[in-house]
Amino acid sequence: MKSIPVVAAAWMAFLLLASLSATAQTISVDASHPTNHFVPKETLGSGVDRIAVEAIDKDLLQPTLDKTLASGWQPVTYRQNTELAIEAWHWNPQGTWSERSDAGDAGRGKGYFTGSAEPTEMIRYSYGYALPRRGTTRNDGTDNVGFSRLTDGDVNTFWKSNPYLTQHFTGESDALHPQWVVIDMAQVQQIDSIRIAWGEPYARRYAVQYWTGEDPIKAVTRGVWQTFSQGTALDGKGRTETMRLSGAPTAVRFVRIWMTESSNTCVDSQKAVDSQRAVDSHNKDARDCVGYAIRELYLGTTTPDGAFHDISRHTADQEQTTTYSSSVDPWHEPSNLGSTKQAQVGFDLFFTSGVTRGLPAMMPVAMLYDTPDNAAAEIAYLKKRGYPISYIEMGEEADGQYMLPEDYAALYLQWATAIHRVDPSLKLGGPSFQGVNKDIEVWPDANGKVSWTGRFIDYLKQHGRINDLAFFSFEHYPFDPCRTPWGMLYDEPELVRHIMQVWHDDGVPPDMPMFITEGNLSSGASETYQDIFAGLWLADYIGSFLNSGGKGVYFFHFLPLQMEPGCNSSPGTFGMFTIDANYQIQQPLAQFFTAQLINLEWAQPDGGEHQVFAAKSDVDDGAEHELVTAYAVKRPDGKWALMAVNRDQQNAHRVRIEFSAPVGQTSFTGSVEVSTFGSAQYQWHPPQTRFMAHAENSGGATIVPTSKGSADPDGPIVHTKQIVDKNTMYDLPAASVVVIRGNIGAAK
Repeated sequence: MKSIPVVAAAWMAFLLLASLSATAQTISVDASHPTNHFVPKETLGSGVDRIAVEAIDKDLLQPTLDKTLASGWQPVTYRQNTELAIEAWHWNPQGTWSERSDAGDAGRGKGYFTGSAEPTEMIRYSYGYALPRRGTTRNDGTDNVGFSRLTDGDVNTFWKSNPYLTQHFTGESDALHPQWVVIDMAQVQQIDSIRIAWGEPYARRYAVQYWTGEDPIKAVTRGVWQTFSQGTALDGKGRTETMRLSGAPTAVRFVRIWMTESSNTCVDSQKAVDSQRAVDSHNKDARDCVGYAIRELYLGTTTPDGAFHDISRHTADQEQTTTYSSSVDPWHEPSNLGSTKQAQVGFDLFFTSGVTRGLPAMMPVAMLYDTPDNAAAEIAYLKKRGYPISYIEMGEEADGQYMLPEDYAALYLQWATAIHRVDPSLKLGGPSFQGVNKDIEVWPDANGKVSWTGRFIDYLKQHGRINDLAFFSFEHYPFDPCRTPWGMLYDEPELVRHIMQVWHDDGVPPDMPMFITEGNLSSGASETYQDIFAGLWLADYIGSFLNSGGKGVYFFHFLPLQMEPGCNSSPGTFGMFTIDANYQIQQPLAQFFTAQLINLEWAQPDGGEHQVFAAKSDVDDGAEHELVTAYAVKRPDGKWALMAVNRDQQNAHRVRIEFSAPVGQTSFTGSVEVSTFGSAQYQWHPPQTRFMAHAENSGGATIVPTSKGSADPDGPIVHTKQIVDKNTMYDLPAASVVVIRGNIGAAK
């Protein structure tokens, strides 16, 4: 007879096993049909942007380059950053200007620049040139030093719209591409008059309007543009016009000039302002004679004595009264060369350094602030060099430059025509949207349609040119770098799935490849990037994008960078490594290890087509948050790989893995390889900081770092092998990414 303690212990063990069986946690893989397929060397890539020249000189050398490539990312997309700064891009420093110098040398002129398509010396760097005819004070890109010529206090400077948006180049009425400028008075003001110092060409037909909502730039559907009662001009004469807009002052903040018919008279920047007139036939360039030009804008009131009182601020910096413009003429001069401390990597260095691994690269053309001739010359240069190209991305973040979709589409078709003359086989796409989580909306068209993507697709279809769009591209920066609580991890898979569905709902054909050509947690530096949080997020981001049907995804930023202080002036990073002042890698960060799991363990890096299958866990927190997500692939080597992300910050979970298919349940069987990276392998320790008070009477304080942050432990990934069957429970440590790889067989 057994003793009572032994019987009790056995009974308790039985109850425990029964309890575990009743509450077993499971990851289920739907192996009946794939949701997508991809080839790693075409799909899992990275991006290289404009960076400090010092970084170019050191990041593309050994041993830094090899350490970077060890992350496993394969194809590269070359990011085109000058568009974000409202600059023209001299991708080749050598080229010709449309207006020759007095000595007759086309290489020393001004106007519209076309890079040389003939390879000569190696291109190591390329730069952007500021546009002297700009009308936007600041944009949603990286531009924080330029300013608008509309309120710069100088009537000898002027804004001019993009000539490629006029009938001369589009072949359709200028009324179909209205050009506009918006004035932001910063607060509601009493307005009844406007003074416009027109340049050449000027608007014959235009309307002056005010916004009835809060912000027509940030909230485009929460208000309407209302034309002032006396704000319509049907026969504008140019020169300087003072228009009484209403009988009594109106309380407004935003004012828009909406231009629909040009005088088509020619720019002559040398002519005195008080004697503006059409330029004689000595000016042969049609681009100088189409569109609209405004030298200065003044907004205010007119008193009973007829005196105009301006309340705008006119200054040549970003403190001016803010203005926005529909487009900018890419005319410029050699003196407009911006900073040379940062540069786009020269094409020859880019393709010969090893950063592309010899794979075809996605290359950009500047489009918003450039010319089709320059784009075509760029493609001709790349072809003559024999550099492999996978895709051409057209322009950069048109939505962040406030460009209406019909204008972007009109440029797109002109550039597509020019590029396809060089190589009809090239695959073109865009628009390279900013990282957004919802549909991009613009002021409604005549039919009330506000979707940017919908109207862009409509334009291509109406012109019989939808086939010129070979892929649809966008960026993904879902979070505010300064506000990323742990719970935001739960949102990522749905954010990716949702935005891709939005684009399809807007009319992007279901079979059109979608690319995230730039993406990460957020667009700004933050300590969040250094935490294990960033690694878990990256696994969900890549897995959910591929599971949703994505064609290609590019990690950003790939090369090690020195970053400006991030949130609250504390040090931050934006990538896979910390580096010292000499750009030498100090240690890898969480995203580096997760990248290795994705590229080297989950995917077969040298393999062909992978099939993606939907997977789901029943591990949740009771509040409909899926604590464990999973992504399954069948690899070319015949093995299955499951990437499981345990987003539970505190608790490990044990799960059973099932594969369901028409033939019945299956499971991993035999020997499997398990690769684990989580909070046990990586812990980030933030830098120590202290508060430094500002000077007397200035108020506030600044957070000053007193030591550098570091990770300890800092990897490596743990690799183990197990013999498994249908009853095997797999350990998912707290805050971890685990890849399980092996063969599957029928469950017995």
